[in-house]
Formats: sequence, structure tokens, C-alpha cells
Amino acid sequence: MERLSGSAKLLRAMNTSAVLAHLLGRGPLTRADIRELTGLSKPTTSEVLRKLVEADLAIVTGHTSGGPGPNAEIYSTNPDGAFAVAISVRETDLEPVIAIAICDLSGAMRARTQVVRDLTASASTASASTDNPALDHPATVIADILHTLCRQEGIPTDRIRHVQLGVPGSYDPTSDTIHHVDVPGLDRPGLVTALRRAVAATVAIDNDVNLAAIAERNRGVAAGVPNFALLWLDHGLGLAIDLGGPLLRGARGGAGEIGYMPLGLPARRAGDPAPDLDSILGGAAVLALAEAHGITADTPDEAVRQGGAAFIAALAQRVAVGVAAVVAVLDPALVVLAGAVAQAGGSRLRDAVAVAIRAAAPLEAEIATTSLADDAVLLGALDAALDVVREDLIRAVHDANSQ
Repeated sequence: MERLSGSAKLLRAMNTSAVLAHLLGRGPLTRADIRELTGLSKPTTSEVLRKLVEADLAIVTGHTSGGPGPNAEIYSTNPDGAFAVAISVRETDLEPVIAIAICDLSGAMRARTQVVRDLTASASTASASTDNPALDHPATVIADILHTLCRQEGIPTDRIRHVQLGVPGSYDPTSDTIHHVDVPGLDRPGLVTALRRAVAATVAIDNDVNLAAIAERNRGVAAGVPNFALLWLDHGLGLAIDLGGPLLRGARGGAGEIGYMPLGLPARRAGDPAPDLDSILGGAAVLALAEAHGITADTPDEAVRQGGAAFIAALAQRVAVGVAAVVAVLDPALVVLAGAVAQAGGSRLRDAVAVAIRAAAPLEAEIATTSLADDAVLLGALDAALDVVREDLIRAVHDANSQ
């Protein structure tokens, strides 16, 4: 009897999680649609849908009309059943920019904000005036911005199921520390653990360029491509590597820190560091190159927008150094140029880089400029967070019904 009971529980768990997965991936659906997709009987389908509605994970969103017989109920996942959060921290020459977006279970964006905030300052809530040393933790500052947004938009914080954080650095989970990052406060050990406590949800952290690649795969020019590399040209440099499976992150999260790639050239002056790719292609280097071409600008992307053919050609020669290294090692089907500098350069820069690559090395590479005009890092973080929330809910429903 125990064996039969266990088998029945397992079957119930599989049926419930399968229906939820179809609602998440294919909804809205009628009972007939679900039966066709799953092969379940009418009574089983009705029972599973009843359980999902009771669990606040599914709702009736309408009825069919125009066909023979009674109108059928149309089911969808309950958008308010759970929320996913994306947080992007972007370095600037001044204070960091923190962008936050929240989407519901349907994938619709429900709230978004962007603030400039010192991550070493105290949180702005009333409790920040107390003598609690944890209140100046960067995790508390980030959580305070998130909770303020939730209050403004009427989003219950207890339904936030997962937070995806994107940072301009690499995360080492063994030490719970972000490395290769220039944002004050972000390199503080224990940040992810502290953020999990502050938001009372699961938290994942990834390099911002990796998240931009996720958005490019889901929404941009890399959709349908078997594998690609994304070269990020902005205030800093970065590389994301998509070989057709999980993104390549390395043993300590440092895969793609291409700005540190040495160029094999001696230092200009004694005591100076040897030139690396960032020294010729980072934001400061782009501004210096622009100045040498008589262009005055406050940001690298502004310089690129102002630049004439000679400047674009000179910049493309430098971009080609990074692209050549990527192509020689990985031979990707596509190299995507992304980030503010690439967006500003558009087709002019892309075409000039293609010319420079052909002239510099016997390498073949298809090169494209990102098609994403919005914040790719934030969009990629939102995509990643929503995937985690949905998979977690399917697993939770399965486990709950197997008890």
C-alpha cells in the first residue's frame, strides 16, 4: 500500500508541475488545451487546475466564445503569484548608477527605477538613523531602493522570489566576494549573503556583460545563432562567451575580463603598468583618442557619435585587437559589439572593425552591433531572474504535491 501511495503522490506531483509548466510557457490555455498537451483525463485536469488556483498560481482570465457547446474557461498563470527582480549596478566617473526592474510571473515589467547612489552611504529608511552598523552595508542600500520601489508600485515584497544582480566585475562564490570591480562598496565580502537577508529572497549574481549576452540571446541579434561572443565597449571592457550552453564563467567567475589582456608591449614610463587592452580601448582611452582627433566630449559614447571617419577607423583598429583575440581562441559564429560605445558607433564602427580584422589577420568573423536599444544588462538580469522564479515554482509545486 505504501508503494501505491507513493506512486500516486509522485504522479500527482508530476501532473501538477507539468500543467504549471505549460501555463508558464504556453498559456493562456483552456482545459482542452491542457489535456491535449499533457494527455491527462478531464477529472485530473480539473483537479490540477483547482489546486493551482487555490495556490494562487493560476487564474481564469476569460472564456472562449463562438464555438459549439458551452464556453470554456481560459486559464493563465496568476501574474501576482510571484515576482522576479533585476538589479544592475553600473560604474561611472561619479557615483554608481543602480537600476532596478521588477516583472511578474507573466513576464510583464511592473516597476522600474534608476538612481545614483553611493553604496557606502547609509540606507534612507527611518531605521537608518539607529546605531546599527549593518545599515551602511551596500546590500542594505540596494535593498532599501528595492523596497522603496515596491512600496511605490504596490508590489508585496513577500512575493519577491528571486533577485538577479548584475555587477561590473566577477563574483567568486567561494569567498562571497566580487573581484575586478571599481565601484566602492561592491567588493565588500559577504555582499550576496547580506543581500539575501535584506530582501528575504534567493539572490544570484553575475557579471553585467554576461547578463547583456543573455538579453542578446533572447531578444537581440544573437537569437538563433549556435554560439557567439559579446564584446562590451563602454566605460570598461568585458566579454561574454556563449558556446551554445551555459555562459562560460571560469573557475572564479573571471572568464571574459578581457580588459586585463596584456598587449605584450613595454610600459611607457618606468613604474607604469604594462599596457593591456583596457589601456587602449577602455573609456578613458577612447576619450584620449578622441582628443587626439580634435574631439571634445564628456563620455566615450559621445566622442564616438561626434567622431569622423579618421577617428572611427583609428578606434576600429583597437577594437579589432580584442575581436581578433576572441576569434582566434573561440572561433564563434558571431561577434556582437555591445555597450554604449558600440551603440554610438553603430554600423560605421562595425564595418570599420570588419575591415580592420581582414587587414590584420587571416581570420573570418561575422560581426554585428547589438540591436538592443534599452539597458541590455537589466533586461538580461530580468530574463535570468524570471527563468529562476518559474523553475523554482515548478519544483516547489512538484515537491508540495509529492508529500
